[in-house]
Amino acid sequence: MEVPKGWVVHPTIGKKLRIGVPLKFANSSFVNVRRDFSTNRPRVSGFCIDVFNAVMDAMPDAVRFEFVPFVKPKKWESAGSYDDMIYQVYLGKFDAVVADVTIIVNRSNHVDFTLPYTDSGVTMIVPIRGIKMKNAWVFLKPLTGGLWATTGCFFVFVGFVVWVLEHRINKEFRGPPSHQIGTSFWFSFSTMAFAHREQVVSNLGRFVVIIWCFVVLILTQSYTASLTSLLTVEQLLPTLTDVNELIKSGQKIGFPELSFVLGMLNESIHFKEHQIIKYKSLQHLGELLANGDIVAAFDEIPYMKVFIAKHCSNYTMVGPIYKTDGFGFVFPVGSPLVGDVSRAILNVTEGDKMKKIENAWFISDTICPDSSSVVSEASTLGLNSFWGLFLISAIASMLALAIFTAMFLYEHREILLRFDSNNNTEASPSIWQRFRVFLKVFDGKDLNYHTFRKGDIIVKRTTDHDVEMKEVVDLGHGSPSPSSYSTQTDSNVSFHDDQLGTPTSIHEHGLSSPETIH
Repeated sequence: MEVPKGWVVHPTIGKKLRIGVPLKFANSSFVNVRRDFSTNRPRVSGFCIDVFNAVMDAMPDAVRFEFVPFVKPKKWESAGSYDDMIYQVYLGKFDAVVADVTIIVNRSNHVDFTLPYTDSGVTMIVPIRGIKMKNAWVFLKPLTGGLWATTGCFFVFVGFVVWVLEHRINKEFRGPPSHQIGTSFWFSFSTMAFAHREQVVSNLGRFVVIIWCFVVLILTQSYTASLTSLLTVEQLLPTLTDVNELIKSGQKIGFPELSFVLGMLNESIHFKEHQIIKYKSLQHLGELLANGDIVAAFDEIPYMKVFIAKHCSNYTMVGPIYKTDGFGFVFPVGSPLVGDVSRAILNVTEGDKMKKIENAWFISDTICPDSSSVVSEASTLGLNSFWGLFLISAIASMLALAIFTAMFLYEHREILLRFDSNNNTEASPSIWQRFRVFLKVFDGKDLNYHTFRKGDIIVKRTTDHDVEMKEVVDLGHGSPSPSSYSTQTDSNVSFHDDQLGTPTSIHEHGLSSPETIH
């Protein structure tokens, strides 16, 4: 009726493989053994059993087998630990063992393991508690220290950039040094609440402020949302995060009964005898945690995932993961089946079959939040979330400064040209002297800019060919400008400096009397 798969193991005598399975204290999703009283035969089910059946179906040859519970003679109770059951394979009483058996070095001295069919490891589970922030300094919590420092530095930097761009053309950014510093800081920090009243008149300044206001908008909105979460949403945090805390405090810790977990951890972490409380099942573990008999428990990750799937709102996994090699099937040393079974395991785990088996046994109807979001303080915002915004603002500010500097140097290039032309007759001025001249020019008003072109410039002849400015009359305001200015014309322009000893004058042709230049 069917295409034969190949040679059957022990076909001449018809022997079935005796597969040992453990009898657990309570129902388990991994291996569940129950006795059928009507037939007096065991009924075996669970995740490990389904995986083994799938592996046997993927074998190149047919393998006949039967499950034999590891129980005491004439009594329906467990005959020992997993190590005792594995040792029965070494003694020849079982041909194999199928269960949630972890591959460790001590066990491999007497038996052979197949490739693991699931990942594993040992970790700690602790209760989580809900807290609400009640702290006078809670308003600092939404942002990390690095983000606070970066934001403050950028407020100062943007204020300086806007001052440089507006100082020569904007009356609101002029005045005594203390007034200019205060105005720059006030303007920059007031953008945090969008309460700045100073008008920005240059296009470069507007470009910088628009970019910075966008950055501030994102920061303030994110800060508001994070602070709201801290003040109103209950934060779920683990009661413990460090194994060393358990050792120092001497509190009770849960370990699975008849498991290698305690022995493995004692090699690196030495727990005191009075701290150890053993539990028989995951149900028993839940009772111990709920009653406060233990404050934490250690077990393998597959079991912990099953437990948290049912109690995700009360417990979480924390601490380091002590790596193990996963679950595997046990065979005698040198068994020819180990290679074929391992290859069949790869076929099952790499396909969709394994996923279907996992979904059938471990998918819970309980909706659980992501454990990482429960344990961590997700409301704290760091610099790594906003460094792109700061980079955009920095590039925009540096670009605006570069353009302004280039335009300023080009507009007043006659200073450098005059220095070069005087090199043959006078001592060449130092870099510091040139820098002082540029600072004086920068500190003056740019009367050619439209914000100051509201009146007439009065120019009076001093000699037949030289004219100098006497005053600037603002017809709109009726008051003279507080700073002097040398009008740039088509002829030579010279500036007065105490260090250079050159007069300030404007060489203008064709003026014989005081005139008005519009």
